[in-house]
Amino acid sequence: MSDQGAARARYDRATAHLDAPVAIVDLEAFDANADDLVRRAGGKPVRVASKSVRCRALLERVMERDGFAGVMSFTLAESLWLARSGFDDVLLAYPSADRSAYAELAADPKLAAAVTVMVDDVAQLDLVDSSRAGGSEIVRVCLELDTSLKMLGGRLRIGALRSPLHQPDQMAALAREVSRRPGFKLVGIMAYEGHVAGVGDSVSGRPLRSRAVRLMQAAARRELAARRAEAVRAVREVAPGLEFVNGGGTGSVQSTAAEDAVTEIAAGSGLYVPRLFDNYTSFRGRPAALFAQPVVRRPGVGVVTVLGGGYPASGAAGRDRLPVPFLPQGLRYDPQEGPGEVQTPLLGTAADDLLIGDKVWFRHAKAGELCERFDTLHLVEGDRVVRAVPTYRGEGRTFL
Repeated sequence: MSDQGAARARYDRATAHLDAPVAIVDLEAFDANADDLVRRAGGKPVRVASKSVRCRALLERVMERDGFAGVMSFTLAESLWLARSGFDDVLLAYPSADRSAYAELAADPKLAAAVTVMVDDVAQLDLVDSSRAGGSEIVRVCLELDTSLKMLGGRLRIGALRSPLHQPDQMAALAREVSRRPGFKLVGIMAYEGHVAGVGDSVSGRPLRSRAVRLMQAAARRELAARRAEAVRAVREVAPGLEFVNGGGTGSVQSTAAEDAVTEIAAGSGLYVPRLFDNYTSFRGRPAALFAQPVVRRPGVGVVTVLGGGYPASGAAGRDRLPVPFLPQGLRYDPQEGPGEVQTPLLGTAADDLLIGDKVWFRHAKAGELCERFDTLHLVEGDRVVRAVPTYRGEGRTFL
């Protein structure tokens, strides 16, 4: 039996008592992926990106492992919830306009000590001040450096549209503004190079595109390493007590960790290893998070239909945003239907071995977004479920 065949048999045995749809996390794979992130970080701590996990129990599990320190959250409300749940180092990765949450933050010493907010504009500082509602706690602040690669005199931009702070002098200017304002403390810098960390450089069947991506990423790494170091020096001249410089992501752990200016690495998708992270030369992870849909119809030879399964991921619409049938091997979507809201036909010779009620296992495209479809993750060890834990949604937390 192949490795994938053995995995399917194991997952089927483990969940034989559970009706599909069902979502699982293979703890052996999850832990092995965690160890790989730590190895690649080369001694620098890994801050876990909560949006890629979205399960408090699994965040706690990974935070208990050596090599991990701190959480990177995605909304301010989530940050406060995590801090109240016992996470004492929460970096909010995106600016917020949540006035009520800022009022809570500024009024609570425990929350203010645990949570760091993200800013890249003076207007965001103004919003925090206007939201304090009498709260007098010092708000911890992190500045975000734009990591995009700009070429042809700025006419060509490669990278996400995030922070407006691209140059070191812009970072230093905002650092000075934070430092002279009462009620704020500048503690960190973040620079997320998504065009390196989040874009696969070895796409099956597309050698020319893959080579172009590798060339782009090599140029981007060189340019950013120099500019990030200069930005850190400029900000440290204003705020010598800077506590951290965060960078990277699952796909760029090694290269980012090699920069002296970076003190910690952010990663999260590398724990679950969704399908978007199959196409990298820098690492090979193990799929840890899967979901199963039940076979409910057999329309003909070489075809089965499963219930639901149309769970597209965020980002620019395309085939790479769709989940993929994983186990058994050899199934594919009907090009006329694709994965549907209430039913998904699957084609291939493997369909003829499936019976009504059997499970088909899928991999989601983006890590934590799977948890917006399920309220429970069943944790698998060997061929048994050892624990069922709620996702954020299962705890009634829908932050976005």
